[in-house]
Amino acid sequence: MRRVAAVILDGLRRDFVRPEATPNLARLKERSTWFTAHRSAVPSVTRVCSSSFATGSYPARHGLEGNSLALLENDRLVIHDAGHPDFLQHRRRVTGKSLIVPTLAERIAEFGGAVTFSNVSPGAAYAHDPDGHGFVYHRTGSYGPGRDPVPEDAALNIGIDVAGDRAMTQRFIKEALTDRRPALSLLWLGHPDTTQHEVPLGSPEHLQVLRDADDHVGLIIDRVNLLRADKEDVLLIVGSDHGHQTVHAVVDVEDEVARLGFADPLAAGDLVVVPNGTAVLIYASPAGRRHVPALAERLRDQTWAGPVFAGEALGDIGQSDARGLAVFVSMASDDQPNEFGVPGRSFAAKPLAGKPDRLGCGQHGGLGAYEQSPFLMIDGVGFAPGAVRSSSCSLVDIAPTILAHLALPTEGCDGLPLQTTT
Repeated sequence: MRRVAAVILDGLRRDFVRPEATPNLARLKERSTWFTAHRSAVPSVTRVCSSSFATGSYPARHGLEGNSLALLENDRLVIHDAGHPDFLQHRRRVTGKSLIVPTLAERIAEFGGAVTFSNVSPGAAYAHDPDGHGFVYHRTGSYGPGRDPVPEDAALNIGIDVAGDRAMTQRFIKEALTDRRPALSLLWLGHPDTTQHEVPLGSPEHLQVLRDADDHVGLIIDRVNLLRADKEDVLLIVGSDHGHQTVHAVVDVEDEVARLGFADPLAAGDLVVVPNGTAVLIYASPAGRRHVPALAERLRDQTWAGPVFAGEALGDIGQSDARGLAVFVSMASDDQPNEFGVPGRSFAAKPLAGKPDRLGCGQHGGLGAYEQSPFLMIDGVGFAPGAVRSSSCSLVDIAPTILAHLALPTEGCDGLPLQTTT
């Protein structure tokens, strides 16, 4: 049986895949096809990226618009943190669907199944299989088919730190790659992303976590080599979901929207501002829709705002106004270096109450060059060793690539298989 092993290093931007920083990745790159124009989702945040990876679809179709978002409940826009363990179950109760389109776990449930190990937010982890078609292991709770909890002695009892990633990698190698051998084995590492939110990019602490994450990938490569030596056809996909930019200023976007003349619709709940790192989602109720053209125009004049998309133009970035989203703002960015010489700065939106600002550290969400520069390399059938592909691709192309390797239909995905041969 053909199999796929996929490893995502959350938040690792493409320019840090180099021999002195990530030697195992650099060696794997030599035998893989390397994608130089691979892009993230919009917004470039992990819960959206996970949903796009899992479905092969843009947010307009899978329905999860941001790390935080608003749902229309009882004729009122209510802000939710999509990382909450129960968010997708709540979304199903409110809208009838957790995600609108099928995930890989659902598509391959009868064809070898899927096992996912993840150390990011629970909402992002469960987006890979919100309806319980396979197995998802996460520190908040681990579930099998039917979303039945796994036995306590099989739960993923780890921390969010690098040691937790290490323990999860070791379990993934033994249980998914070696013992159970599902059609899809997915490992989603929490680092370097978690560390990058806390330290400056390029700092000694950052470079150390890159080496740690690279060591974890090295263990996976070694095991895949052994499986192939045993005549197994394993497609190895290694990449990231987004990059990071350095935050050089934080803006309270809700206050700014009020200052621009929209205090009344904000107070009435007809406009709702939802920060997403270096991006902002603005929702409008039916009554608030009349304010959208003027709001978008005024936002475009702000020094802290980069590209602004509203109404039908949301389709240009894979979003939709069908569920209340009215305006997407990518915070302004530039190519200036930080104190460690790492280029790429952005304004960030002041986060929701209780969450820390990220001044001087890494952040993501918008359309900045580096947050939109994840890496992708694929090693196996259909991918020439050492080849470089400069054609545009994104996270939505990974699901159809996995399905194509498994000789399963790819219809219903927004993306396309990346194989040059099958």
